[in-house]
Amino acid sequence: MRKITYLLFLVSCFSLGQNKQILYGFSEIPQALIQNPGGQVTNKWYFGIPLLSHIHFNSGSSGISVYDLFADNGVNFNTKLENAIYSMQENNFVTANQQIEIFSGGFAIGSIFDKKEYISFGVYQEFDFISYYPKDYAILAYEGNQNNVNRVFDASHANLSAELISVWHIGYNKQVNNNFSFGVRGKVYSSILNANSTNNKGSFVTRIGQNNFYNHIFNLDLELRTSGYTTSGEEDRFTANDYKKRLLLGGNLGLGFDIGFTQKIDKQWTVDASLLDIGFISHTKDVENYKIEGNYQFEGVDPLFYESPEGQTADDYWSNVEDEFEELFEVDSTKTKYTTWRPAKLNASLNYAFGKKKTEACNCLSDNDEYLNRVGLQLYAIARPKQPQMALTAYYYRRLFNGLSAKATYTVDAFSFKNVGLGVSAHLGNVNLYLMADNFLEYQNVYNAQSVSLQLGLNYIFNRK
Repeated sequence: MRKITYLLFLVSCFSLGQNKQILYGFSEIPQALIQNPGGQVTNKWYFGIPLLSHIHFNSGSSGISVYDLFADNGVNFNTKLENAIYSMQENNFVTANQQIEIFSGGFAIGSIFDKKEYISFGVYQEFDFISYYPKDYAILAYEGNQNNVNRVFDASHANLSAELISVWHIGYNKQVNNNFSFGVRGKVYSSILNANSTNNKGSFVTRIGQNNFYNHIFNLDLELRTSGYTTSGEEDRFTANDYKKRLLLGGNLGLGFDIGFTQKIDKQWTVDASLLDIGFISHTKDVENYKIEGNYQFEGVDPLFYESPEGQTADDYWSNVEDEFEELFEVDSTKTKYTTWRPAKLNASLNYAFGKKKTEACNCLSDNDEYLNRVGLQLYAIARPKQPQMALTAYYYRRLFNGLSAKATYTVDAFSFKNVGLGVSAHLGNVNLYLMADNFLEYQNVYNAQSVSLQLGLNYIFNRK
C-alpha cells in the first residue's frame, strides 16, 4: 500500500500550469496575439520558425514540493511522507500543461495606406492535466482500515482529467480607431488522447463484522472515460501513427473560439481582456469507459496476515484478496460517446504607460515615439473541475532601446506568493527571439520551488514603420 502512496506524492511534486503572465500583452512578440486576439499588432507580417516559434513548459504544485519529501535534512523519509499526507487537503491540486507551436503566421490586410486588419493562423500541440489530491485514498493506503473502523472515506476525492490535442486556429484582429481594437479566433480541436474521471461519488467504511472481524461496505459511483487509448485499426493500442493521424485532424474533433479587446482610456491608461478556449470536443471514436456503481459488502478479508502452517506466503495472501475483490466489483465497460469542455480562461489587465524618449535636438520629449515604460495589474483565471484557478500579476515593462524590450512580473497564485519572473524580446534585423522564465527566487534550490516556468520562441517578422 505504501508504494501506492509514494506514487501519489511523486506525481503531485511534478506538475504544470497554464498561466502565461509574462507573454500576455507583450505586443512585440506575435504569440501574444494568442493570449488576446484583440491585442495590439506591431508587425505587417510574420511567420514562426516551425517547431521553434513557441515552446512552453512550466511546473507547479499547490501542495508540497520535491524538497519537502527528498531533502537531505536528517528527517526520516517516512516521517516526511506522513507529514505531507496529513498536511495536504483535498482541494490541493497538481496541473500539467505543455505547448509546442508546429507552425504559425500572420499578415495585415486592408488598403495600401491603411492596413488596420490582421489575419493570424497556426497549429499547436497541447497537453493538459489536472489532478486533485485524493486525501482519503492516500490516508487509507498509508494507514489501512484496521485503525479506521467506522471512519467514512470519501470516494469523490478521486478527481482528474488529462488530454493531448492539436489545435488548428485562424484569427481576425481589427483596429477600429486609435483607441479601440478587438479580435476573434476560431479553433478546431483534434483530440489525440483523453482520460477523465471528475464526477465520482460514494464512500467506503469498515464496520465490525458478523462472520469475520470486519465488514467492508462500499457505496460507489466511479467512472473513468477514455478515448484514443484503444484504436479500431490493426493495432489495438495507441501508436506513433495514431499520433500523426490525429494531430492532422484525424482524431475526435471539436470547435471553439477566443475573443478579446484593447481599449485606450486616454494616452497613458489602457484596459484589455480576453476569453480563451470557449469550446468542446465530441469523443465518438476509439472510446472506452469503465464504471463501478452500486452497494457492495465484503467480509472475506482476514485483516491479519500470518505465515500459516500450510505454507501461505504474503504473495498468496494478497493474490487471494485481489481475486476476491475482482469477483466482488463488477466493472462495466462501455463505448458510450461523451463530450468534454475545454478549460476556459480569462485574462484582463489595467496598464499605465509613461516616460517618453528625449530628443537630442531640443532635449525635450518626443511627440512621435511611444512610451518607454508600462506598469500594470493582470488577472488570470481558468475553469477547473472543482473551482477556478486564479492568479494576480503586477508587472513592469521597459523598452530598453530599439529592438530590445524586457518585462518583469510578480505573481501571486495557488502555488506561491513570491513568484518573480522576467521576459526578454530581441529583434536582430527581422528575426525575433524571446525567452521568458519565472520564480527566480527559487532557483537557488529549484527542488523547493512549487512552480517553475520557461517559454521561448523564434520568429521572422516584418515590422510596421
